[in-house]
Amino acid sequence: WHMVGVSKGDTPSLHNWKTRSFILFLLAFFLNAMMLINFYVSRKVTEPMHRLEGAVKRIQAGDLNTKIQASGVYEIQNLSNAIEEMERNLKQLMEDIVQEHEAKRKSDLMVLQNQINPHFLYNTLDVIVWMIENEKSGDAVKAVTALARFFRISLSRGKTVIPVSDEVEHVRNYLMIQEMRFKNKFTYQFDVKEETKQLGTVKLILQPLVENAIYHAMEFMDDDGELTVKGYLEGEELVLSVTDNGCGMTKERAEALLRGDFVQTGKGSGVGLRNVQERIQLVFGEKYGLRILSEPDEGTCVEIHLPAIPYEEMKERGMVS
Repeated sequence: WHMVGVSKGDTPSLHNWKTRSFILFLLAFFLNAMMLINFYVSRKVTEPMHRLEGAVKRIQAGDLNTKIQASGVYEIQNLSNAIEEMERNLKQLMEDIVQEHEAKRKSDLMVLQNQINPHFLYNTLDVIVWMIENEKSGDAVKAVTALARFFRISLSRGKTVIPVSDEVEHVRNYLMIQEMRFKNKFTYQFDVKEETKQLGTVKLILQPLVENAIYHAMEFMDDDGELTVKGYLEGEELVLSVTDNGCGMTKERAEALLRGDFVQTGKGSGVGLRNVQERIQLVFGEKYGLRILSEPDEGTCVEIHLPAIPYEEMKERGMVS
């Protein structure tokens, strides 16, 4: 192919430097214009995409309150609206799961707390009848009063968390009744620090420990049993403990008790250490629970570790229900 241009001598020529400069200027102008248009179009598409990508990453990280700005071209706006709708559905689903988990937790807690059988009540009523028949009305009144206080705190208007002072009073009434049943069988004492009494605790966790000490730890003892109930602060934790001078146990048996593998006799309420452990962890999490310090023929100390949170603060958090 050949291109031939014919022009008069006095017309502009491609060989003229002015003409060449003008053509180069036009080419540069159109090239810059195209670059600007391309930059504008790319920015119109990529910036909303980058914002949308950042929003999706925040949602992925767990921030379900991320605001998604629907901007850019039509397709990106539709995608943004779809992701925003997905975020709302995910948030609602999470709330439903939390509510369902809370309901299950409360249900499990009530089931565990209701595992106390009437064995203790029957025996106590037998003792009261025996006192009345033997004209020991003063002791009978004392036993009935202790029993009434025992069950008043046991009910606690359906609450699962109560002040430490109430929990200590509950086990004190229990020990008063048991002392009447087992005359001269054991002695007990309390050493609960004043600063712990207004902290919160899961109810009915000390009494099963004391019950185990009476029925199992001191069952085969020749001498009198000794029980000590303590409450004190250890750093940011509340520690409640029950110590006995009974026969003790091996480390393997202690671990089996906490797992619920060790089958106890039919004495007592039937509430094992595993029950107490599960109820504590349902309320406060797996970080807290029981620790058993024991050696054969050296006695046993069962510690309850809880967060040191005031009872009133627990009420404000909605933990008391």
